Amino acid sequence: QYGDYDPNVHKRGFLAQEELLPKRVINLYQMTPEMWEERITAWYAEHRGRARDEAEMEYLKIAQDLEMYGVNYFAIRNKKGTELLLGVDALGLHIYDPDNRLTPKISFPWNEIRNISYSDKEFTIKPLDKKIDVFKFNSSKLRVNKLILQLCIGNHDLFMRRRKADSLEVQQMKAQAREEKARKQMERQRLAREKQMREEAERTRDELERRLMQLKEEATMANEALMRSEETADLLAEKAQITEEEAKLLAQKAAEAEQEMQRIKATAIRTEEEKRLMEQKVLEAEMLALKMAEESERRAKEADQLKQDLQEARESERRAKQKLLEITSKSSYTQSMNSSTTALPTDLPSFNLISESLSFDFKDTDMKRLSMEIEKEKVEYMEKSKHLQEQLNELKTEIEALKLKERETALDILHNENTSRGNSKHNTIKKVSAGSS
Repeated sequence: QYGDYDPNVHKRGFLAQEELLPKRVINLYQMTPEMWEERITAWYAEHRGRARDEAEMEYLKIAQDLEMYGVNYFAIRNKKGTELLLGVDALGLHIYDPDNRLTPKISFPWNEIRNISYSDKEFTIKPLDKKIDVFKFNSSKLRVNKLILQLCIGNHDLFMRRRKADSLEVQQMKAQAREEKARKQMERQRLAREKQMREEAERTRDELERRLMQLKEEATMANEALMRSEETADLLAEKAQITEEEAKLLAQKAAEAEQEMQRIKATAIRTEEEKRLMEQKVLEAEMLALKMAEESERRAKEADQLKQDLQEARESERRAKQKLLEITSKSSYTQSMNSSTTALPTDLPSFNLISESLSFDFKDTDMKRLSMEIEKEKVEYMEKSKHLQEQLNELKTEIEALKLKERETALDILHNENTSRGNSKHNTIKKVSAGSS
C-alpha cells in the first residue's frame, strides 16, 4: 500500500489513521497506538527493498500456521444431540468443542476420507478404513449442508492436486517462473545499486557544497578582516601625520620663544622696575620654553609610537592578504572537485536478458538437477523462516511484559497453553488423527 520504505516520506504519524491491528489485540497489551506504530515502522524499515509479492508470500507463510487460519466453522449436533462445531480447512474435517476452537476433538484428514454425503439435514463422513465407524451429524438447515459439501469438494480437490506429480507443462511453467523471478531479482539488485550510487553522489555533492559554503564564509570573513586592517592602517597613518604636524608646530613655537627670550635679554633696561619686570618676563619665557620643549619631546615620542603602530597594521594587512590568497586557491580547487565528482555516470551498466524458447528433455539427470534446485530453495526458505521466526520471537518477548492478563479471552488462554506445550497446528492435527485411527 505504501510502497518501499522511505524515511523522507514515511515519517512519524503516517499510520495514525490506519487500523493495523484488531481492537482485541490492542486492548490486550498495555501499549499506546504510538508505541505500536513505532514497532511496526521499525519492521517496515528493516524489510526495505523487498518486493510486494514476496512480502505478501512471507505474510501468508506466517499466517497459515495459526490454529484458526483458513478454517470455516459450522454449528452441528451429533446423534446424541450434543452441540459441536465442524471445521473445514485445507487439511481436512475437524470436530471442535464450542468452547475450544483451537484444538479439535476428532480430525479426518482428506487422504483418510472415503466418501462425504448428506441427506436432507443429516451429513455423513465415511472414513477410508472400514473398521472405523461412520460419523454422522445434523445441521440446522439444508442450505448449510450444501455449503459444507461445496467447501469439502473444493478443499479436497486442491489437496489432491497439490500431491500429484507436476505435468510437463506445469514443470515448464515453474521453470519459466523461476527464470522470471531470477530476472526480476537481478533487476531489483541493479536498481538498488543505481539508487545507492545516486544517494552516495548526492551525499558527496551536499558535502562539497557545504565545504564550498564554508570556504566562502571564511573568505568573506578574511576579506572583512582585511578591510578593517586597511581602515585601521589609514586611520593610524592619518593620526601619525597630524601628530608630526603638531610636533613641528610646537618646535616652531619653542624656537620663536627662544628668539623672544634672546631679544629680551639683549634689550637694555634703564630702570629697576623695568629690569624686574624684564627678569620676570624672562623667567616666564624660560618656563614657557621649558614646557614647550617637554611637550615637543612628548609629541615626538607619541609620533614614534604611532609610526610603530602603523608598521604593525601594515604587517597585519600583509598577513590578511596572504590568507585571502590561500583561501581563494582552496575554493577554486574545491569547485573543480565538485564539478568532477557530482556528475552521475551516464553509461551505467544495463542488463538485457533475452528469453529464448527452452526445450526440456526430462531424463534422470534433469530430474536430479531439478530435485537439487528444489532442495536448495527449501534450504534458503528454511534459513529465511528461521531468521524471521527469531525476529517474531524477539517482538513477542518485548511486548509480553506489557500484556494485560485480565483482558485475555478463552481462546487466548488456550493458545498460550498450546504454545507452552509446544503444540502447533500441524502436529496437533497429526496427534488427533492418529488417535482417531
